[in-house]
Amino acid sequence: MVDALVTLIVVLACLCALGVLAAARVVKQYERGVVFRLGRLRSDIRGPGFTMIAPFVDRLQKVNMQIVTMPVPAQEGITRDNVTVRVDAVVYFKVVDAAEALIAVEDYRFAVSQMAQTSLRSIIGKSDLDDLLSNREKLNQGLELMIDSPAVGWGVHIDRVEIKDVSLPETMKRSMARQAEADRERRARVINADAELQASKKLAEAASQMADTPSALQLRLLQTVMAVAAEKNSTLVLPIPVELLRFLEKGQQEIPAAARAEGGAEGGVPAAAPEREAAPERPAQPAQPARQAMPTLTEREPEPHTVER
Repeated sequence: MVDALVTLIVVLACLCALGVLAAARVVKQYERGVVFRLGRLRSDIRGPGFTMIAPFVDRLQKVNMQIVTMPVPAQEGITRDNVTVRVDAVVYFKVVDAAEALIAVEDYRFAVSQMAQTSLRSIIGKSDLDDLLSNREKLNQGLELMIDSPAVGWGVHIDRVEIKDVSLPETMKRSMARQAEADRERRARVINADAELQASKKLAEAASQMADTPSALQLRLLQTVMAVAAEKNSTLVLPIPVELLRFLEKGQQEIPAAARAEGGAEGGVPAAAPEREAAPERPAQPAQPARQAMPTLTEREPEPHTVER
């Protein structure tokens, strides 16, 4: 009798231990536990730590509350200005309502992924190429709003959405490179023209200043000569002022005009050009004897021939 009682107590203890093990659950800090009793959702959400459920009746399902990083596959689309591009993005989201994440949608991860892909294709068709390349902050906000609107009913909050890369066709890349090169060349020419304008203004001011003080021009000339002579050159170039050449040319034009004016004042008639002096006579050369005419073939005397025997 005692042995049977001891055996019963041991069996009951084992059953109790098995029941405790079957009912015991541990929920991690970043998780929340949702309990279903006979298929019905219990209102109490189990927090982190040790918890107990009714074995064989309750079912505890854990939901991760951490922020999930989900890459969005590259989507190909046509922008509003008819350019074909491939755009990929990344979505950061987290579950804020564990019960809704399990009840409202079958697989909230898959649902967020599909919604992100469709929203990305939609935002590509509504945007220009320049907006995709330079105004990404505005596009990220619009994409986040488009994904977050349906995700609220799933117990999911979209933390942020970022466009990672925009792939362009090779022809478009070459066209953009030529456009950038032309723009840089235009800016370089504008800067060069502006520099020339400023230099011309400074040179005009310097010319007016040197015109008031001619000695400044001479000093500048000496400075230039010294700068050239400082190098090891065998040739020294001395610049001649253009005003000196103009003065000499003007003097040469005034001399003939003054001569004509003097001639007209003396005789009333323009002076005739002086006669050319007679060329000096050449000394007479001694007469050369006339060449004798060469006799013709008929006039030549026959030459004597000797015949040897």
